[in-house]
Amino acid sequence: MVKQALARVRFAGSLAAIRMNNPVKESSSPACSQATSPRAWQAIVLSALAGGLGWGIRGQYGHETGAMMAGALVGLTLVFLFCPGAPGLSAARAVAWCTIGIGFGGSMTYAQTIGLTHDAAMIGNAAALRWGMLGLALKGGIWIGFAGVFLGMGLSGVRYRPRELLALMAVLGALYFAGGWWLNQPFDPAHRILPRIYFSADWRWRPDAVLKPRREDWGGLLLALMVLIGYAGGWRRDRLARHLAGWAVLGGMVGFPLGQCLQAYHAWHQDAFRQGWWAGLDPLINWWNMMETTFGAVMGGTIGLGLWLNRRHIAIAKDPNVSLSAPWEWGLVGVHMVLLTMSEFVPVRYVSKIVDVGLLMGVIPVVAVAGGRWWPYLLPLPITLFPIAGKTIRQLCYEEQALAPWAGWVVYGVVPMALAGWAAIWFARQAPGTLGGGTFARRALALNAWLYFGLNYAFFHYPWPWTTWTARTPNAVIYTLCALGLTGAAIWIHRRARTCST
Repeated sequence: MVKQALARVRFAGSLAAIRMNNPVKESSSPACSQATSPRAWQAIVLSALAGGLGWGIRGQYGHETGAMMAGALVGLTLVFLFCPGAPGLSAARAVAWCTIGIGFGGSMTYAQTIGLTHDAAMIGNAAALRWGMLGLALKGGIWIGFAGVFLGMGLSGVRYRPRELLALMAVLGALYFAGGWWLNQPFDPAHRILPRIYFSADWRWRPDAVLKPRREDWGGLLLALMVLIGYAGGWRRDRLARHLAGWAVLGGMVGFPLGQCLQAYHAWHQDAFRQGWWAGLDPLINWWNMMETTFGAVMGGTIGLGLWLNRRHIAIAKDPNVSLSAPWEWGLVGVHMVLLTMSEFVPVRYVSKIVDVGLLMGVIPVVAVAGGRWWPYLLPLPITLFPIAGKTIRQLCYEEQALAPWAGWVVYGVVPMALAGWAAIWFARQAPGTLGGGTFARRALALNAWLYFGLNYAFFHYPWPWTTWTARTPNAVIYTLCALGLTGAAIWIHRRARTCST
């Protein structure tokens, strides 16, 4: 009897230790366990929908600020799934850091790298195809890697102080220039002198062609990413940041070339698309946009799988501290918005050379999110939306003149920004403990998904599926399904969670 009692005590102690070391809530009910710990397929599929929607829409808006849409959508999806009971401020910081991180890679040039795999002059050149795909894998891994490590830093529970992050970002900025000097030099197109490792238009593939090679900066970003992972995962012993960085790099390395495989196959085998049922469908497909949507879906799904496999390391802060005063926060908001305007709409000599570098533009947001109360909500909502709304107005009201400027400013600018701004302020004003991370992420996800979808739908000139189809219609249908899927999942999973709690 004594031995049996001791055995029961040991078993109970072991079970308690397991539960203490596992941050994911457990329940004896399968339905309830779904509400607190998503299944693998949910994390993969919903993150893929978020990534495909955000990255596909990014193709119309481009570069750093366009990529931030995908970061916000993927971050909100994962926080909603894995951190429903986390404090709203901690959850918002994780989303904001993911949004910022994925924007850094937008400064890399990649159009000519893609050209190596499908331009007419490259068709049949297998060596150029392989080299181009290698370049896309490298650039894709760097691009998404930053999102993974910053999302992991936000979800791990390791405290990163504003001053610490300010010093870290300064080091990363210096490494960006050092890595560019080391790996992306020399660059003298006038004398046909290019870096030894170069993935853009190069005379070694077309010796007699008139080319305009572009300066690459993947070397600086690669060095900065490696040091960031080493700092967070090694020095700060942030296991989630290290592991999620690896999965994010994998998602980018696989997603970018895989998406381009579709476009390259179409370019290399055009005759096959002029026969049978493809003959009528091919003119309606924007293969470039399909590439981007596929890239986003793969990278999003991979990050979702990576977080699911490492969910035991999630330990999001229960008592998020606020170290920046409101005047400092709003002052930094004003400075950043001025710099963002210069970067996207009003180029200023000398200043543009600084704000065009994603790592440097990320200094204020990264630090302010770490110590602020307002920034974590403002960044993934109105601040990320601002350049998207502005580019929509510029395209439709001034370049195409499809709508009167005053109407475009109201419909595509004032209304979306007011909604996003009001939502961010409402979230931030909630008393501590009254707004859970799941509630914030669920509502912000639905709002962002439909705001981005709506602006992009206008950019596409409203390709309703019941009207004559154009090259925009198939992607518009895909984005509709993604937005509906994310919204439906948010409502359904929320209802299951409420059912389990009663």
